[in-house]
Amino acid sequence: MTYNQMQPAHPAQPATPGAGADVKTFLTAVLLTFGVGLLMMDGWALLSSGFGAFLGLVGGGFGVFWWRHIHGKVFPRELSTKSVVVLAVINIALALLLFLVAG
Repeated sequence: MTYNQMQPAHPAQPATPGAGADVKTFLTAVLLTFGVGLLMMDGWALLSSGFGAFLGLVGGGFGVFWWRHIHGKVFPRELSTKSVVVLAVINIALALLLFLVAG
């Protein structure tokens, strides 16, 4: 009779994020930066002064703070596609608002 010794179980290795995670992080950085700039331009266009741009900058700062509160980091390594899509939709809405006000 042969006795087979049990091999120790190897713990599961966490999946390393691939190129998709890097692309989502890059898009998040671009969209957050672009969104704060759009918010500043919207404030300038609505109030016709630098104070409006300042208010847009303050609003953008609060938006980035809120984003960090929701995701734990400003640019998290693991980010859902839904978050990036929502950020893109917000940027589109800000751009449309700017075109309507400036046009």
